[in-house]
Amino acid sequence: MVPQIVLRISAGAVAWGRPLSEYLPPMTKRIGWPLLLVTAMALQPLATAQEIRARPMDYSMGQSAWPPLVNIFEAPEVPEITLQNSDRLENLLQEAKLYLSLSDALALAIENNLDIAWSRYGPQSAANDLMRAKSGAQLRGVQNQISVLSTAQGAAARTAPQAQATGITQRAGGGAAGGGQGGAADIGDASTFFGTQAVNLDPSMFGNIDWGHFSNPQTNNFVTGTTTLVREISNSQLGIRQGFASGATAALVWANSNSETNSLRTNFNPALTSALTLRLTQPLLQGFGVAVNTRNIQVAKNNNEISNLQFKLQVEEVVARVASLYWGLVSLRAQVESQVQNLELAKKLYRDNKIRVEVGTLAPIEIIRAEAEVAAREADLTAAETELQLQETILKDALSVNGIASPTLEHAEIVPTEDIVIDVDEEVEPVRVLSEVALASRADMEQNRIRLRNTDLGLVGVKNGMLPSLNLTVDLTNNALAGSINPLFRPSPGQTADVSPFFLGGLMTAGGQLFRRNFPDYQVRMQLNIPLKNRQARADYTAALLEQRQQQVRFVQLENSVRTEVQSAIIQVTQARARFAAAAKSVQLQEQTLDAEQKKYNLGASTIFQVVQAQRDLANARTNLIATQNEFANARINLDRATGHMLTAHNISIAEAYEGVVAKRPDPLPF
Repeated sequence: MVPQIVLRISAGAVAWGRPLSEYLPPMTKRIGWPLLLVTAMALQPLATAQEIRARPMDYSMGQSAWPPLVNIFEAPEVPEITLQNSDRLENLLQEAKLYLSLSDALALAIENNLDIAWSRYGPQSAANDLMRAKSGAQLRGVQNQISVLSTAQGAAARTAPQAQATGITQRAGGGAAGGGQGGAADIGDASTFFGTQAVNLDPSMFGNIDWGHFSNPQTNNFVTGTTTLVREISNSQLGIRQGFASGATAALVWANSNSETNSLRTNFNPALTSALTLRLTQPLLQGFGVAVNTRNIQVAKNNNEISNLQFKLQVEEVVARVASLYWGLVSLRAQVESQVQNLELAKKLYRDNKIRVEVGTLAPIEIIRAEAEVAAREADLTAAETELQLQETILKDALSVNGIASPTLEHAEIVPTEDIVIDVDEEVEPVRVLSEVALASRADMEQNRIRLRNTDLGLVGVKNGMLPSLNLTVDLTNNALAGSINPLFRPSPGQTADVSPFFLGGLMTAGGQLFRRNFPDYQVRMQLNIPLKNRQARADYTAALLEQRQQQVRFVQLENSVRTEVQSAIIQVTQARARFAAAAKSVQLQEQTLDAEQKKYNLGASTIFQVVQAQRDLANARTNLIATQNEFANARINLDRATGHMLTAHNISIAEAYEGVVAKRPDPLPF
């Protein structure tokens, strides 16, 4: 909570003593010095507030509280979002072609991808929640979501298996509730909402002013000297309250009461009574201790780490999906080239058959068969080209702020400058080694370790809530009295008219008595409250313990899942490498088979059906080779994700990802 002033103002006019009334303006005479002091502090120069507002905002600290009551009530400013692509994109565009290496594609994603831009607000929100916790308030919570809206269409199917082991729910493609983000907001630990609530650590200023006119008929005029007692009373109070991490609260209150009456028996009229009270309250059982009252701050700091790790997971997700999209584009371009080669073979066969028919060495029906094969290959080429265009569209959306809405990017062709390179002799480290690396380096595992610590912090407050309530309160009060001699004074029998000059005066006289401590009061109180069943507190603590046990079991599950994921990724890499080697060998054999079949056909020892079949086998072998290359590329991506090395494998800096600016210059264009 922010420091606050609470004022109750009622109309009226009561003098505060003759000495001061001669120097105060009329309005000040009515409301008194307390409100004058508050007004003086509130009316600070606005230029200072504007200067403070112009400074960069530190969300974990909040705005400066000095000068007081100037900027603390102003809404903080959050910069508007930037919907402009980085200059890197324009630099890579040459003659309506976007030349991309994998590193350039990832750099564009870091700078322009909206999933990453959305996730950048997570650490800022967590830092803001830390500021809230420092006031003693409950936590709002931090996001625990991965956005895949800008990369889901093309890569979701390839990366979905890896999402299962991270403990993060994902909904690719969006939905009514999530809009492409999966999971629910995580508060670190629900037990922070139960048990002893933390003390308010933000100082607050409070005050009130009231005035009243009272007429009281008297049954006996002995006490007041009149049958109708008329009084005008004004009260004012100004104080400041502060909570401390031990659970203690302190309040310093300055209270004044000024009265003017028609009583004939009072020595002073008007009369001013004043008191300055310091009240200290310290819980001794429930609510006692720094650990109890600062646990939300510690949880907020841990949540800040969780949010930074969540941002890292988001960057890893985008990098994995963009890399998968990039290699998918490389594979689709290779597929288009393969279909072009297949079409050329079919066209060559059609031309050769046409010549043979013209010279009379081949039946005319064979031209129709060759022409049908050309039509089939043309259909395959069209399908490959349209799939390539779709992949380009998806990749453009992942690498730019506005996707194909950009005029320069809408019709641009993406030209990858890298090919999939597979080292068939590459050795992979043992599963046990990579598993230990994954458990130590993966961000999701570190998140769960921090959540376990948050649960322990929450248990401290929940357990403290089971204790009886025992509060120690100490009041230290200085009293004062000041006023003027009552001009209407009529003494009652035995009453004297003598008044000590010590009390004559106004607010300054009373203030002097307060600071000299002429009339001190001391009071100590103990307040005890013992519940006879305490069922709610016991149930809350039991629930917190059960939740902790569940999280401990879940953590072991996640460790096992990570080990399984690493082993599965290694197996996938091994299988993909073996399939690639087999597919490459198959292409060589099919090329030799087609060449032999073509020679036999030229010699009349084979048929067109066998030649067409050999062409189809070669086309399928080439398609399978391209598929195994793409499978291997995605298997490597999955292995990097499983071991937590996705960013280091591609030299991605989290600091640059958070800033949205990559220092690395674009790779040279291939011409």
